[in-house]
Amino acid sequence: MREGESTSEIVEHEITAPWEGVLLEPAAGGTAGVVVLAGSSGRVERRRARLLAEQGLVALAVRWFGGPGGPPGICEVPLETFVAAVDLLRSRGVERTGVLGVSKGAEAALLTAVREPLVDVVVAVSPTALVWCNVGPGRDGRRHPYRSSWTWRGRPLPFVPLDDSWRPPEEDGGPVSVRDWYDLSERTFADRLEAAVIPVERARADVLLVAGGDDAMWSSLRYAEHLAARRRAVGAPVRLVTHADAGHRPRFPGEGPAESSRAFRYGGTPHADALLGELAWAPVLDALRPPGPVR
Repeated sequence: MREGESTSEIVEHEITAPWEGVLLEPAAGGTAGVVVLAGSSGRVERRRARLLAEQGLVALAVRWFGGPGGPPGICEVPLETFVAAVDLLRSRGVERTGVLGVSKGAEAALLTAVREPLVDVVVAVSPTALVWCNVGPGRDGRRHPYRSSWTWRGRPLPFVPLDDSWRPPEEDGGPVSVRDWYDLSERTFADRLEAAVIPVERARADVLLVAGGDDAMWSSLRYAEHLAARRRAVGAPVRLVTHADAGHRPRFPGEGPAESSRAFRYGGTPHADALLGELAWAPVLDALRPPGPVR
């Protein structure tokens, strides 16, 4: 870890092992922290981590695949990767630890909270309620046959494969929506759904779910509603923030619109995605910060 200069009262540390990342600490210190996980882009979410650090949180953004020493794709990624990130925050004096992930990062965040009691809060943005197969190659360089995205204690988690008979309806060579691919795969592999469900009701953590009704990548609002129902069925705390017109990439205040993609349609509009981010921002901060003193 190499300590950088303090900028805007934030001290930045570059991390090179066990993964690439950045740790941002308020110069005044903090007792609440958050691990920030990107989705299938694999990038280090520096901007999002800085926004959270500016709100007084110790923020750790990591590249959990695709970097040096990590798997090249989201294929059999050990959930211990995220436990190690939680441990790093704890070693910096963090007492309340959150994990904020989007898309595949939300899948990882939820699964980690189910297994690691030191996670106090999960913020799952555009989540899934199921464990899915790999996205990209494993360490052997192969994409097929499909394998689980995740392992725990060396064992792959049960997962839902993708139905490779699916073909995108778009024929103009433009960006593609893959939501129907995931929906088809649920029907094709219906016998595997029960084993692949994320048992979010077992998590000790508080859970905040953020989802848009126009998500074109997968049915994140339906998944979020399913996760919320599982929590409520056992009396576990959960909050769901939604906007009907938002897509897969809600944007928090200060982030600006997401970059356009030539490959994928994400749904939503810049305006709707920003509205959902604004609606979720206060609940996100309330969830991640330690509870205030009782009055």
